[in-house]
Amino acid sequence: MNVTITNSLEVQELLRDAAGYNSEQGNPRHKQIVLRILQETVKLIEELDISDNEFWAGVEYINRLGKNNEAGLLVAGLGVEHFMDLLHEAKHAVDGHTGGTPRTIEGPLYVAGAPLRDGYDRMDDGCEDGIATPMFLDGRILDLEGQPIAGALVDLWQADSKGNYSHFDPSQSEFNLRRRIVTDAEGRYRVRSIVPSGYGCNPSGPTQECLNQLGRHGQRPAHIHFFVSASGYEHLTTQINLSNDAYLWDDFAFATRDGLIGDVHFIEDSTAATEHGINGRFAKMTFDFHLRPAATDKAQHRSNRPRALQEA
Repeated sequence: MNVTITNSLEVQELLRDAAGYNSEQGNPRHKQIVLRILQETVKLIEELDISDNEFWAGVEYINRLGKNNEAGLLVAGLGVEHFMDLLHEAKHAVDGHTGGTPRTIEGPLYVAGAPLRDGYDRMDDGCEDGIATPMFLDGRILDLEGQPIAGALVDLWQADSKGNYSHFDPSQSEFNLRRRIVTDAEGRYRVRSIVPSGYGCNPSGPTQECLNQLGRHGQRPAHIHFFVSASGYEHLTTQINLSNDAYLWDDFAFATRDGLIGDVHFIEDSTAATEHGINGRFAKMTFDFHLRPAATDKAQHRSNRPRALQEA
């Protein structure tokens, strides 16, 4: 039997009371958001005829999601973080702010406070020498007319050859594969790193559990994350996905986009390797970023999303 009570006066008054609308205290914006969440939740329960068992299984799942610190992973895996990027771009297009390097998801693994260097630095600590493939990455930070932006800050982070990130992987040294590079007079940044590995969700974690129910994998292609910022320009949150990865266009987090593919060139030349101070096979990749002028001061800064080791 279908029973419809969601739109009844009794239920709507209940939801408004629960959201604090009968109190003069509290935050009006918070009340507005909570009321909408409650309205959509009871509507879903009613329309999909959610059983008691399904409802409480969902509550227990949310508890496990938080306990495992995977909420940020799930919103990426369900496409919500990518939707936020699409929505921002649609708003910018309406305002006429277009062009430049596309933005894409940040993900939950940024750590503030990486070593700051001028122009160049080695990102890895050498612990995977002889295991990982060395990679030399360089590029320029340019405006929309192709002019270099000197003094731009390139904040980049990546996984190791096992798909793990420092700070979250206690076996790695502090800030391994994390650096902040200030561009030179030609807008150039350069780093020596390693070819990162793609990775998957924890197979026993709640995110993969959800994906299993949807018939989806939880794999990501190899990639490098970037924050790029400069005075007077929009802050850019993006990442480069490596061209040679099997999951390049099948990223469970929906981060792969046209304009964000890094062409990786593997070099077997021993003479070239010696010139780069290494032995054996290595990789090279060049990637330029184009920044849009900022329409507001706020646009020059990244969001205040909670992150590990927040900057003071």
